[in-house]
Amino acid sequence: MKKRILAGMLTIAMGLSIVACGNSKEADTTANAAGSETGEDTAGDATEAAESDVDYIKNKGTLIVGITDFAPMDYKDDNGEWIGYDADLAKQVAESLGVDVEFVEIDWDNKILELQNKSIDVVWNGMTLTPEVTNAMECTNAYLNNAQVVVVNKDMAEKVTTVEEAASLSFAVESGSAGEAAAEENGFDYVAVKSQADAVMEVSAGTSDACIIDLLMAGAMVGEGTSYEGLTHTVELTTEEYGIGCRKGSDLAEYINEQLKTLYADGTMEEIANTYGVQDAIVAQ
Repeated sequence: MKKRILAGMLTIAMGLSIVACGNSKEADTTANAAGSETGEDTAGDATEAAESDVDYIKNKGTLIVGITDFAPMDYKDDNGEWIGYDADLAKQVAESLGVDVEFVEIDWDNKILELQNKSIDVVWNGMTLTPEVTNAMECTNAYLNNAQVVVVNKDMAEKVTTVEEAASLSFAVESGSAGEAAAEENGFDYVAVKSQADAVMEVSAGTSDACIIDLLMAGAMVGEGTSYEGLTHTVELTTEEYGIGCRKGSDLAEYINEQLKTLYADGTMEEIANTYGVQDAIVAQ
């Protein structure tokens, strides 16, 4: 008798299980059908592809380039037009995209935020490929070699030939730059200013003993034949490479890589570099 009761209970339980499974499958089928009717891919929502930056820029008709006033990379000519090695390369890439180019001066500390907010499309301004930059941006391959150097008055140059001798000086550096990183790494006493140009002005005005700027900028801004003939660069603190920064995951970085290969192969990169005196720093593409 007990066996018959137990067998009956098992039969009822199995029946309920089959009904429950049927209902579950029916619910799944209904949900999937509803997703199809509304155009929603319920399984693919989390992996939806990001919009192409290249298409986004083509559709709006403008490549917005984030820069600072940084000769010989980006600076204004006598007519107020942006020129420079980076500016001229950016114009070439904009032309290949079939769009206009717009240069926007940014606070260098906020360059990553500017990209994320789409206030700019690319950071193209002699940007050093630091771990912070490469982790936060989609960067191109290196296209120029560079270094961070100490700039002082010429009458101090013979006394500042090593890092140890430079350690006693007061420095001006661009906030958020590779120069600031070099100052921190060497334990220098420094004040952060808005741009590298401002850092050079601090030394010229005597409010700082020295500044740390890019070697390529030093070659264009200080010494004989420049606006700061009384200044010179001495100690080389770092060696580094320049890259171009786009939004994380952006296809624009690879597009620029392909354009740089073309511009290198046909001699355009070298021609532009010769215009601004940076031909010795070109990285082969």
